[in-house]
Amino acid sequence: MHGEPKNSLAIFEQFKIRRVYDEEKEKWYFSVIDIVAALTEQYDYNKAKTYWTTLKNRLKNEGSEVVTNCDRLKLEAQDGKMRETDVADVETILRLVQSVPSKKAEPIKLWLAKVGYERIQEISDPEKALNRSRDYWQKMGRSEKWIQQRMMGQEIRNKLTDYWKDHEVSVEKEYAILTNIIHQEWSDLSVKEHKTLKQLKTENLRDHMSDAELIFTALAELSTRQIAETMQTKGLEENKIPAKKGGRIARNARTELEQKTGKSVVSGTNFKPVIGVYKRKKK
Repeated sequence: MHGEPKNSLAIFEQFKIRRVYDEEKEKWYFSVIDIVAALTEQYDYNKAKTYWTTLKNRLKNEGSEVVTNCDRLKLEAQDGKMRETDVADVETILRLVQSVPSKKAEPIKLWLAKVGYERIQEISDPEKALNRSRDYWQKMGRSEKWIQQRMMGQEIRNKLTDYWKDHEVSVEKEYAILTNIIHQEWSDLSVKEHKTLKQLKTENLRDHMSDAELIFTALAELSTRQIAETMQTKGLEENKIPAKKGGRIARNARTELEQKTGKSVVSGTNFKPVIGVYKRKKK
């Protein structure tokens, strides 16, 4: 897990589900025991924990990836102390749900779609993802020009991650490492530093980029993919080379533009709504 995780609670019916947000991966991780408690309608934490221990052993013996895909993170326990517990992302939780006979299986899936996962249907129909994103950006007041650049950048990003997936970069943690290298090279900031500059926490960095930041991010990732394809790089270590070279190409273009305009491409500006402005004016 990268960055400082953000802990919070989500509620499914009467059950409190602990979760933690990974800012680098931009995804939620849920407490497995809490999900199991909701699935089995077990209000006794220790019994839910015992059920999960038994299920985990069975799944491990069956060679299921559900167990291996679980992480251990510190979440607030019943006694108020931070204790390590099993957590999993939404994809893994969905697989777990299939292993527990429960009338709550479908309601849990629908609940996850609202609180931590918006791609269940989009996996089989990518057009839905594009339409949802476009609607979201329009509601946020983005211009058509910005939306087109954002979508173009996403397409370039998808082609890069497809290359990684097909060339032995299969772990999302490794995607984050390579993405950070590219970003650091072109912008002179890590992803986390750029988000801090823009005063972002759980928000998607790219949703708060300027036109120029989107273009240089796309140039860096396009260059990275084309260099990787030429070099036929495989695995994390080999793909660090095109990541650095691709990012450097965009950095050279960025510094040249900055020299011509006298303006910085990397910006602290975000699209977050300004809260409390009208109240201050009334005073």
